[in-house]
Amino acid sequence: MLGKPAGAAQASSTPTILVVGDSLSAEYGLLRGTGWVALLEQKLQAENIKAKVVNASISGETTSGGASRLGALLQQHTPSHVVIELGGNDALRGLPLKATQDNLLRMTKAAKAAGAKVLLLGMQVPPNYGKDYSAQFSGMYTEVARQEKTGLVPFFLQGVAQDINLFQPDRIHPNAQAQALMLGNVWPELKKQL
Repeated sequence: MLGKPAGAAQASSTPTILVVGDSLSAEYGLLRGTGWVALLEQKLQAENIKAKVVNASISGETTSGGASRLGALLQQHTPSHVVIELGGNDALRGLPLKATQDNLLRMTKAAKAAGAKVLLLGMQVPPNYGKDYSAQFSGMYTEVARQEKTGLVPFFLQGVAQDINLFQPDRIHPNAQAQALMLGNVWPELKKQL
C-alpha cells in the first residue's frame, strides 16, 4: 500500500496524534486503558476535540529504536501530530548523548517532513549521574526543540519524579495515580498545537 504524500496529514479532516515512547507511555505495569495516553483520549473527548490517538510506544525503547520505526509509522498513520517521549532508556544504558540527540533530531525532522507538528517530552536523569551529565541530558531536548522549532515539555515527570508514592514498587515506573499528572504536563503544550 502506498503512503499518502508529505503534507497529506494536515489535509485530513481528523487530526491523528502519534505517540512514540517507551514504558512511560506504553502502560508498563498498569491496567490497559489507565496510562496517560489513554487519559489523553478521554481529555480530547471531554474538550470536544475530534482527534485519533495512536500509541506506538514500546517498553524498553531507545531513541535509536524509535528512529528506525518512525518512517513506517508515519507512512501507516499519516499523523498530524507526533509526540516523542524517548531518551530515558538511552541514559539508563549509558548511550552517548550525541547519538541520543542525533536520533531525536532525525525523528523530529522526519515527522516534520511528513507534515506533522512535533512535541518533545523532555526527561531528566537522577542526580547520581552527575551534575554535568544531567544538565547536558535535559539540555539536549531544549536544543532539539529550539533548532527544529517544535513544542517542548521540559520535564515530562515534573511533579511526579519527586514523590516516591507516585511510583510502582520498582521505583522507576510511575503508578496509575501519577498518570493524570503526566498528562497534565503534556496537555497545555499539545493543546496549543491542536
